[in-house]
Amino acid sequence: MKDKQIEKLIKGEEKRQAEGLELIPSENYVSEDVLKANGSVFTNKYSEGYPGRRYYGGQDFTDQVERLAIERVCKLFKCKFANVQPHSGAPANLAVYSALLSPGDVVLGMDLSHGGHLTHGHPMTLPAKIYKFVTYKMKNPDTGEIDYEDLRRVAKEFKPKIILAGFSAYSRALNYKKFVEIAHEVGAVTMADMAHIAGLIAAGVLRNPFDDGFDIITSTTHKTLRGPRGGIILTRENEEIAKKIDKAIFPGIQGGPHMHTIAAKAVAFGEAMTPKYKKYAGQILKNAKAMESVFHKNNIRMIGGGTDNHLILADVFGSLGVTGKEAQTVLDEVGITLNMNAIAEDTRKPMDPSGIRFGTPAITTRGFKEKECKYVAELMIKVLKNKDNKKIKESIHKEIKKLAKKFPIPKKFV
Repeated sequence: MKDKQIEKLIKGEEKRQAEGLELIPSENYVSEDVLKANGSVFTNKYSEGYPGRRYYGGQDFTDQVERLAIERVCKLFKCKFANVQPHSGAPANLAVYSALLSPGDVVLGMDLSHGGHLTHGHPMTLPAKIYKFVTYKMKNPDTGEIDYEDLRRVAKEFKPKIILAGFSAYSRALNYKKFVEIAHEVGAVTMADMAHIAGLIAAGVLRNPFDDGFDIITSTTHKTLRGPRGGIILTRENEEIAKKIDKAIFPGIQGGPHMHTIAAKAVAFGEAMTPKYKKYAGQILKNAKAMESVFHKNNIRMIGGGTDNHLILADVFGSLGVTGKEAQTVLDEVGITLNMNAIAEDTRKPMDPSGIRFGTPAITTRGFKEKECKYVAELMIKVLKNKDNKKIKESIHKEIKKLAKKFPIPKKFV
């Protein structure tokens, strides 16, 4: 690379990833094949429109790539229609709102403080300035059970056009059938934002909302799906909804699709169809339960009481007197990357909350099993209990580097 400044920064990031452990549950590693497609000559091509209906010439290969991505993702998630053009998860959600709602219409989604996502109605976001969002919460943050009766009450009171299931920091399984039942009672469309667990659904180790009658799934294509950064919108069977979504993406909120990213998505969807990927997804769940057991043993409160998926949200301030920001910083110092996170009914500020959020997708990609994940959890707790002890932190940093060296980031997944 002739740009030595950028080359140096790329090498620095490669070294950081290679020598540390990634526990941010929304991050993962992609294969060399995905990287190659993402850096291909498709980045040179404008392809406004859809396969067979483009506004530029020279689309022979772009059409084939996009059709292949659609075919593969529909097979993965058992649906009839897919839009693979969203640049990420937030635009995917915005497109669904735009397709199905008029300004002022109501959406019922999970409260941000109870695990929801910014795009599910946070007042600082664009959707919240256009549509009205009302929320549901957990009945008990220590068990993670959703208050479905309150959800029904809110739905009957506000008559939402969309009832949204999905989360950014929720560790338990949702009862999709209850969402569908309530939606039918009030005439709402059901939408599942499965960005975090899409890969686990694709592999069949977590339940598919479509199996319980959901209308729409939105997702990112990275995280557990282990593809490039991007988004998808899936429609189970309603062609009218699918057509509205296509128009909402283009020309509604996006121009030309990123064909290099769509090519990389197609590669990742192909990788997710393999038996090896299903085994990987199952191991993510086992590894998360292994880490959960260590936190239970050390009496550290977990929101939801534990995990049914790939992530854990721990109340480190309430349990250890360490703020989320302090925990993120001190763990970063020893080579463990995770993120501070607000917990349900948090009394602390968002930029220095009570909790930390971590998960197992990336370390599972590296080959970690239950034994290694328990060890990492033990090291995490030791660091947090000795956050000001330089000697202990240096010793643990050496252990993390040893683990990272023993389990290098793989290049090939299939």
